[in-house]
Order: sequence, then C-alpha cells, then structure tokens
Amino acid sequence: MRVIARDGAAGVTHRTVAREAGLPTTATTYYFSSIDALLTAALTQCMEEDSARIEALVGAPDDGVDKRRSLALLMAEILSPPGHLLAEFELFLLAARRPEQRAATRRWTEALAAFARQFTDEPLRVKLFAQAYDGLLLQALLADKPPTPDEFEELLRELLPDPEGA
Repeated sequence: MRVIARDGAAGVTHRTVAREAGLPTTATTYYFSSIDALLTAALTQCMEEDSARIEALVGAPDDGVDKRRSLALLMAEILSPPGHLLAEFELFLLAARRPEQRAATRRWTEALAAFARQFTDEPLRVKLFAQAYDGLLLQALLADKPPTPDEFEELLRELLPDPEGA
C-alpha cells in the first residue's frame, strides 16, 4: 500500500514492492504471479481491514455514544494522512475495470449496509448510505481542508436520521 500511496497503482512492480518490503524481487514473484494478483491481494486486504472496522462499530455495545458519531470520528481519522485512503480508492477504481477484483469489495459494501440497518430498515436508504459513504470520503480527499468529525456527523445524520419518535 505504501507503494500505491506514493506512486499510484501504475508504480507497482514486483521490484518496487520488494524494495519497499526489504525483500528480494523473487519473494514477490513467488507469492504473486502477476501485478494483477498483487493488486487484487492489496485490495482484498484493505477491504477486509476496512470492513472489520465498520463491523466493530456495528457490534459495539451501546455505551451511550451515537454510532454515527463514532463513524464520523473514524472517517476523520482515516483521512489523516490521506495517502492510504487515496491508495484504497485507486484500487477500488481498478476493480471497476477488472471484474475479477470486484469480489473483494462485496464485504465492504455489506459492512456499510449493516451499519445503516442499525438506523433504518428502508432498503433505499440503506443503499443510499452505502453508496454515499465512499463519495463523502472521496470528496474529502479533494477538499482543501478535510471535513471535521462534526461535519461528517452532520452529513451522516442526514443520511441516517433518527427513527421517528426516537
């Protein structure tokens, strides 16, 4: 991920990855037969880690802290520094061109949907949240000044309002 964060996906070669890891080039070619295999493994690892973070929020006990606030704090945290998130988005977009890499994104989408279902059982709102979440982070990467946790929380409350009567 450090290579992608620094050089973009186009900068990924067996040699650059091995150099970054302090390994001989043969080590990366042994485990990854192609650059596509290496990129797919990187995307899969990212999606697994990101999904686990969202799933931890879903499974967290109700300690009085609104989970939208917890997610807003997480969003602000992953933007600083932005290199890792930028690399993830680059891999995510590669999956749009490479159907064989899309499977890695499914757990991520389901984790976001599970988060949304804590606030609504409306399928359209769940889908809206799952799709808007990535858009919020992408726009934050483009902003001169990234949103604060309070700004993220305000947006999350619009996407996932309190249930009626709550």
